[in-house]
Amino acid sequence: MIDIEEKIETKKETKTLEAEERQTIIHCIYNPINAVRIWPSTFLIEKESGKRVKLITAFNISFAPEWTFAYNGNNKFTLIFEGLSKGCTMFDLMEIIPLPDPFVVRNIQRTASDVYTIRVD
Repeated sequence: MIDIEEKIETKKETKTLEAEERQTIIHCIYNPINAVRIWPSTFLIEKESGKRVKLITAFNISFAPEWTFAYNGNNKFTLIFEGLSKGCTMFDLMEIIPLPDPFVVRNIQRTASDVYTIRVD
């Protein structure tokens, strides 16, 4: 027989696992330039709540202060973020940096898959 405390603990563990397993994947295409990098201070910002969703990792792009050089027209990279809130319907991608020309893509409409392909200019 399962007691009520065990049920409550199981629910908490399940809820925590669901939150940890959700991710938002952003495939980015950028204009061919000589070098590109991403700052760890890049977030998805939910329109409804203003909540900042953290960047977990990135592929085919360096984290500042390092640079990735675009060779042979390779102008794509992928960003993996924590999961968006369930109630989120639209969000912005914002690189918050103390320099000009951060990556900013506004008003991204949420999809069921939470996988997106966007152009960053």
